[in-house]
This record gives sequence, C-alpha cells and structure tokens, in this order.
Amino acid sequence: MSIEVAESFKEALWKVERDRDVKPMIQVLAEDCEVGNVAVPRTFRGHDEAREFWTSYRKTFDDMESTFRNVFADGEGHAALEWRTEGTADGGSVSYEGVSILEIDGGKVRRFMAYFDSSVLSRQVVS
Repeated sequence: MSIEVAESFKEALWKVERDRDVKPMIQVLAEDCEVGNVAVPRTFRGHDEAREFWTSYRKTFDDMESTFRNVFADGEGHAALEWRTEGTADGGSVSYEGVSILEIDGGKVRRFMAYFDSSVLSRQVVS
C-alpha cells in the first residue's frame, strides 16, 4: 500500500505545482499529519497548517515542476521519493534536488519531511 500512497502523493504534488490546487494534497494527508522541510524552522500539524505549508511553498515559485528519479516504498508504511524541482522565481531559473520521506498510516501520509540543501534554493529565490 505504501507505493500507492507515494504515487498519490506525487499526483497531489503535481496539482499543487501546475494548478496551485492544494486540495488533493490535503486529501492524501492524515488529519493529524506533520509536514515540513529543512528550509522551514517549524513543523506544520493538521490539515489547516498543512494547507498553509503547501500554499506558502507554491507561492515561492512562479512556475515549477518536479520530476522523480526514484520512489522506494516498503510494506511497513514508509516511502522515499528522490526528486528534482525546476522552475522560475522572480523571473530567474530555479533548480534543486532532494529526498522526501513519507510515513504512512491507514492509507494516508502521516508525516512528510523534505531534505535538500536549502542554501542552494535560497541563493536562487532570494534577491
């Protein structure tokens, strides 16, 4: 089941990126989810805060698209996604890569954390 949830997560992320629509992402997340990444100094908890996280994340970019090199999942409720995101921010090109870890419970993402070199992204989006 973990691989199916990981695939649903990817589809939801693409909706965030392409359409700025966070609803499919919220549907993939457990009600008591925890969401974050290494560039943000706090963890977002629950659907309302997750909506805030994903909306803010999307506002960072003008255009964006993530591609996935590897998606690994086990039968124990864990998945890892290796990705690269490319796009634009303030008219300049943006490109960074990393890994996201999903903890899955009951067919929903209970915890999402993205790991990447935040200094690479910061240099590209901060003028």
